[in-house]
Amino acid sequence: MSKLVTIYGGSGFVGRYIARRMAKAGWRVRVAVRRPNEALFVRTYGVVGQVEPILCNIRDDNSVRAALRGADAVVSCVGVLVESGKNGFDAVQSEGAERVARLAAEEGVARMVQVSAIGADMNADSDYARTKGEGEAGVQKHMPGVVILRPSIMFGPEDSFFNRFAGMTRMGPILPVAGANTRFQPVYVDDVAKAAEKALIGGVAPGVYELGGPDVDTFRGLMQRMLQVVHRRRLVLNMPWIVAKVMAFGFDLLQTVSMGLFTNTMLTRDQVKNLRNDNVVGADAKGFAELGITPVSMESVLPDYLWRFRPSGQYDAIKASARNLRQG
Repeated sequence: MSKLVTIYGGSGFVGRYIARRMAKAGWRVRVAVRRPNEALFVRTYGVVGQVEPILCNIRDDNSVRAALRGADAVVSCVGVLVESGKNGFDAVQSEGAERVARLAAEEGVARMVQVSAIGADMNADSDYARTKGEGEAGVQKHMPGVVILRPSIMFGPEDSFFNRFAGMTRMGPILPVAGANTRFQPVYVDDVAKAAEKALIGGVAPGVYELGGPDVDTFRGLMQRMLQVVHRRRLVLNMPWIVAKVMAFGFDLLQTVSMGLFTNTMLTRDQVKNLRNDNVVGADAKGFAELGITPVSMESVLPDYLWRFRPSGQYDAIKASARNLRQG
């Protein structure tokens, strides 16, 4: 275990998968997070002392430098979907990403992987997409050999996409969504981690790689797939853009007036802007093919963790079988 990698945001959704893979590859792993006491679970990814969570504030130079000192490689997968307090899009995704790259270059770190997102564009209307694009530019300025991974929406046991909407099916017969016709190309989170592992170990050409799964579907289509998995019948209702904007404005306003006591995890105005654009791999973009990875399909993974949202949970299949026997 002579090699050391620092993963900023290593206890998050994609970060934990990268940490696990790097530990299995025999690397020492330093997981830089805001709350190390909430990331103790990463220690189980390796032998004693191999994976360690440490305190780091992505907005502070000294904190970031201390986390990467002595590292052979670095991964930046820190991001926010909703701004909260000082952790805004600019501070985390633009300035934070560039800070990691700048200090990594000063410390002589050999390799870097930046986890971005499809749609990253410095000229985008959405602050999320704009700051992702600015972060990419800042990272490339300081670390020209960086590998930038742009995944579509990621799915997996801890995801906040399918789990969230599957939970909503328990609340009533209608499943409201904004941008029902927007197309997505969901990618399994461990496939993204596999791409990061390959880039860190070596043999991957620098540049941008857009990562999408084998299936492209609309938001409505993804919800219908999820409903089939959870064995529920619900009406997927597309909200008009004006309604979505009004709702998002109300939730954002509530977060503002509550002084942070309420965090808008429902729908933000910035998310409405993002939902107007398809989230699929570009026709000319490099992706999994160039990395030698075959992405996993949704059908092979979703039932493994969405079963708990079925009417009878783990016993749903048994009850269905019993009904078929009675009918026979």
